[in-house]
Amino acid sequence: MGLISLALEYGAPFFLITSPITSYADQIYSIHRNKNSGGFSLDIPLIMLVASILKVFYWFGAYYSYSLLIQAIIMVFVQLLLLKVALDNRPATGIKGGIEHAPFSEHENSGRPYNFWKWRNTKPYWTFLTYFSLGLLFIHVFLPFISRSESYINLLGVVGLAVEAFLPVPQVLANQRSRSCKGFRLSVLASWIIGDLMKMSYFFGSKQVIPWSFRMCGMFQCVCDCYLGIQYWMFGEGPSGVANSPRQSGDRWEAEEKDIRLA
Repeated sequence: MGLISLALEYGAPFFLITSPITSYADQIYSIHRNKNSGGFSLDIPLIMLVASILKVFYWFGAYYSYSLLIQAIIMVFVQLLLLKVALDNRPATGIKGGIEHAPFSEHENSGRPYNFWKWRNTKPYWTFLTYFSLGLLFIHVFLPFISRSESYINLLGVVGLAVEAFLPVPQVLANQRSRSCKGFRLSVLASWIIGDLMKMSYFFGSKQVIPWSFRMCGMFQCVCDCYLGIQYWMFGEGPSGVANSPRQSGDRWEAEEKDIRLA
């Protein structure tokens, strides 16, 4: 029990702090190397940036674990880099190779107000993030009667963590729609699942201050990540329209996988 407690107090925080880099470094490198972000849901950096920025401001009222605060700060920088790389390497609009490059496909009616987060120009992405951050900073600095209220602090925590818990959902929907996990790195999935295990151990075993909102949202995200793993087993990185799973496709899947490795 002493070793387990020691691992939770020192090993888990170190893993949480470094998890933004270990989780997304391979995805960033893959997009940069292939010069193509097709198949990768751009909603992932949106969700993580909004959630992480909210969690940073949430700390100033909840004063939760320093490890989780540092993780949130590092996550902001990592996701900004991932967003830039994904935008710089956007694929052509429409269908290519059987995979719809959501959310990069050019649709006038995207189902979102003002085509939110499906803009073809890069400037609106950075403008939104800047205004969002400055708005929260303005409330924190110039409206202390709001920023110091318990209701506002709780709202930041609940919204931020709920948004983060929603992280796997866009990728799950994108994979289900194309019946493929192509463009979504297996290393990211593995790091998410391993991270879930570490977070659950830390959230329920650490002596640090861990609000229950962290635990509830963490459990929901863990379930979604596990379903992503099921999707990867079912669809693999095969092209859209392949009805069979990798295990059922036999020689065809092995040949496609060999081509991917050679590429």
